Parts: sequence; structure tokens; C-alpha cells
Amino acid sequence: MKKKLNKWLWLCALCIVGNAVTCWSDRENDLVILDELGLRNLGIETEVVTRRDFDETLFALGRLQSKPGGHAYVTARIPGRLVDIMAHEGDYVKKGDKMVVVESLQPGNPPPSQTFYAPIDGLVVKSFLHLGEPVVPEKPILEIIHLEEMYAVARVPEDKVALIKPETRAEIRVAAYPNSLFTGTWERFGTMADASNATLDAFFLISDPTGKIRPNMRTEFTLHIDTRKKVMSVPLAALQGDHFQPFVFVRDFDLPNAFLKAPVTTGARNTTHIEILNGLFPGDQVVVKGAYPLAFAGSGGISLKEALDAAHGHEHNEDGSELTADQKAAKAAADNPDAGGMNAGPLTWFLGILCLGQWILLLLRGKNRRGETA
Repeated sequence: MKKKLNKWLWLCALCIVGNAVTCWSDRENDLVILDELGLRNLGIETEVVTRRDFDETLFALGRLQSKPGGHAYVTARIPGRLVDIMAHEGDYVKKGDKMVVVESLQPGNPPPSQTFYAPIDGLVVKSFLHLGEPVVPEKPILEIIHLEEMYAVARVPEDKVALIKPETRAEIRVAAYPNSLFTGTWERFGTMADASNATLDAFFLISDPTGKIRPNMRTEFTLHIDTRKKVMSVPLAALQGDHFQPFVFVRDFDLPNAFLKAPVTTGARNTTHIEILNGLFPGDQVVVKGAYPLAFAGSGGISLKEALDAAHGHEHNEDGSELTADQKAAKAAADNPDAGGMNAGPLTWFLGILCLGQWILLLLRGKNRRGETA
């Protein structure tokens, strides 16, 4: 029984020692240390991690559509012939402007004619007839669309429809004008869902006094669906890696110009920030500018040993650990050949690990004996 216990204790001790060595190795592999020139060339900027209000957003695609009351036709109430056109495709008109003149088919010399006017403000988007063509009441002559107020129609996934409420704020970008940001007010949902892509149309009213937007233009929506308090998040620019292994770079609190690669667990994201569920603490300084090239800069900076030596004012091992008394003595002997010393650094390091394991073993055995006595 005691032999089995001793084997178990030895195994635990070796595992602890192995984990300690692994931690030092991981730190060395994940730590990027730059000199002053490298720091300037990469343009490194950091931001302190804090808990803040976090807007949860929903991204959707869609298109512009004219309002039902913002779409009109110019038609004639009498049959006849088109003898004059005052507005053409591409012209902006005001309600009440003269649009066309139609000569009646009634007899007369000259035959009587009638003028027809614009029913709304807007842009003439289509002309259906040319001068001299016959006119009938059933066929439109001109089509006008009001552009200053339109619907931006978002295709919202069915499982997200319940998140859209009357107070939902929408930021809308039109693909044709990427530098212009429109805000929309939710008015209603479509009457039927689209079974082909499992979405439901959501209509947002937007205003454009310049009149530059057009029906059927592609739009991108950022819908602000919720705001949570005291959420730890970082700017999107700080997040590196892929979906399966995301990480950020954190400024080392001990070493100057040193940045540690920190794996993180992420949550929701919006247009500017991403939620951090695990891997960071408030007060950490994450790299928000220059993080991407920093991942490739490890081989171009100074070593971990050099950075620790400079920071602490004394020498360290290559892996960043402190020199033991035996290592210091061995190094002194190696630096002074006349003293007859020899460089036993690796051997001393190995013996140090064994000593640590033995100390842990004795500690565990002492606890075990006290337990048996009790």
C-alpha cells in the first residue's frame, strides 16, 4: 500500500514540476518583446479594459422602396393626342407643376386641349409616351416617385423578428453611398414571410432631403436590439486569430515593450466592440492598433531573457526564470576560468527540478502521515 502511495506521490510531484516548466515555456512562446524601433514601426496603441454599456446589434440586408403615397402617375382623363410634355425622365417636379398637354378628340378648330399637373413632389422616373402618340385614360403618361422619404426594407431572420420593437434604432447604409449614414424608424412588418430564405420584411422610414437615393438600391442595416450594462468588451481591432482560437495581445505589467498573447472566449459583438467572457480582467491593457502585425513580430524583437535582465537589473535564464544559487555559482566559475569552475547550468537546472519534486514529495508524505496518525 505504501509503495503504491509513494508512486502516486512521485507522479504528482513530477506532474507539478512538468506543469511549471510548461508554463515558463508557454510564456516564452506567447510573449512578444519589441525594441523601441519596432514599437514605433508597428504603431502600437493600447486601451484599458473596462466594463461598459454594450449595445447588442443585429445585421441585416435589404433594399430601398418607395412609400405607397410617394409613388404616382400622370394620366389623362380624356382620350386624345399628346401635344406637349413639360417634364422628362430625370426631372424633379413639385406638386402642381404643369406636366403634359393632351389635345382632345372632340371636334374644333383648333380642337380643345387640356393640361395635366404633377400630383406629388418627386422625380420623374419613367415616360411612357412620346409627342404625337395617342392618349387613353387607362394608360399612364409619366411616373413620379417622391425620394425625400422612402422605406428601407430589411430582411430579418424569422427567429430574430421578436427582437424588433417600435423603439428599435436602425443605422442604415446605402451601398451606393457608403460614407452616408441614415437613421430609420421602424413602422411595420411585411404581411408574409419569405419561405425561400426564412425572413420577414421590416419597414423602416428614412429621410433624404438631398434626394440622391433611389428605389431598389441595396442597403445594410445595423439594428440596435438591446443594451446591457457593465459588459467587459474590447474593440474589434484588438481581436486576432480565428473563430476557434481567438486571442488578444495584453501589455505585460512587468516588462517594458512586451505583449502577451492571451486566448479569450468571446460573446456577442456589435459594429465596434466584442464581448469578452473569459481571458481578460478589468485594467488589462489590450493592443487595439498594430495587433495584427504584432502576431508576426516575435522573431524580430529582443529575447525574453534580455527584456527581464533589463527590467530587473540582474541576469535570468533563457526561459525567463530566476537563476538559482548553483547556477549563479556555475556562471561565475565559467566567467572566471582561473577559478577552476565549469559551466554546469543545464545539469544544475535539472537537479533543481528534482529537488523541487523531492520537496513536494516530502510535503505530501508528511500530510499523509499526519492523516494516518489522526
